[in-house]
Amino acid sequence: MMDIEAAGGAATGGLLAGAIERPVGHAGDAHGQCTDCGEPVSGKFCANCGQPTHVHRSLLHLVEEVLHGVMHFDARIWRTLPLLLLNPGRLTREWIAGKRTRYVSPLALFLFTVFLMFFLLSFGGGSEGPVRIATLEDRTADARENVVETRADLAEARARLQAGEPGAAAVVTGLETLLTELEDQVRSLEQARTAGPRPDGLQPGSWQAGVADAVKDGNVNIGIGDKKFQEKILHKLSNPDFAFYKVQQTLYKFAFLLVPLSIPFVWLMFAWKQGFTWYDHGVFVLYSLTFMAILAMGLAFVGGLAGSAPGWIAAPLGLISILMMLSPPVHMFAQLKGTYGLSIFSALWRTLLLLFFSLFAITLFIVAVILLGLGA
Repeated sequence: MMDIEAAGGAATGGLLAGAIERPVGHAGDAHGQCTDCGEPVSGKFCANCGQPTHVHRSLLHLVEEVLHGVMHFDARIWRTLPLLLLNPGRLTREWIAGKRTRYVSPLALFLFTVFLMFFLLSFGGGSEGPVRIATLEDRTADARENVVETRADLAEARARLQAGEPGAAAVVTGLETLLTELEDQVRSLEQARTAGPRPDGLQPGSWQAGVADAVKDGNVNIGIGDKKFQEKILHKLSNPDFAFYKVQQTLYKFAFLLVPLSIPFVWLMFAWKQGFTWYDHGVFVLYSLTFMAILAMGLAFVGGLAGSAPGWIAAPLGLISILMMLSPPVHMFAQLKGTYGLSIFSALWRTLLLLFFSLFAITLFIVAVILLGLGA
């Protein structure tokens, strides 16, 4: 089921993105005098304030403005997206240099893409949102498969032991211990499947039940904040579905925090070089994060197709997913090299450093989102 707040976020993001964009397109016929500032006009826009000289008052035009704000549909998007995907360095460099009328602004494109990403991902996850969590049946099937594989490995190890292969005894001992643990896990999962309903209404053996039991038994330790803050988190974790929902909604609302978190790391890579400003780094970050949001949507789409497709189609789709997951370093390299005019070596070591910085920034962001979502 679609998340209503995600849908509202997508619409809000699109309208906000459209609102901060400079007006483009046809403005109608000139009326001789600007209706806003009163200056004489001779074209379709006022030379003094920039307002269109023909002010539409039809319901059809109102619908057109809403669609433009939400869908952000004009010719500039088709000039911006190909460059963002295939030549991000040129796109970022030209925007910084002032060639802006032909492209969608980085802030508008980022806002709309991020909100659209959460909106679209909310379709596929049901009540669990964009993240699919394994059901009890899935976990039981996986555990049984692990038991079968471990038994086969154990039989092979015992054959090597009988043949007198050095070190085989230790392998056999380790596999026997692992097999015992896996068989216990299968028994526990099967018991959970046949168990009656829990008093709290959670499904026995589910991840929600596991988290709730861990909180109830005092096995969850929150090592941050004061006692009141920790109690808030534990209270929410006692209802795992609600806790997951709160974190999900916080992620929707604070996705923009990735921008101020990322800009200082990009600045560090060019702190000793002249000619680059914080604005330049901000444009770089906005376009880069927009690409990552588009990539996330693409991976979700391909993954959804692969999950419901027959095997002969799922295999190439899996390969496509792998190639897509390997694309961020390539995109970072191309954007760094093109934006800042770097040599191959300079762009390469900065790409490696940027990958590390990105991992650090996303970790900070995730921790902040979890704490904000559970502690609010």
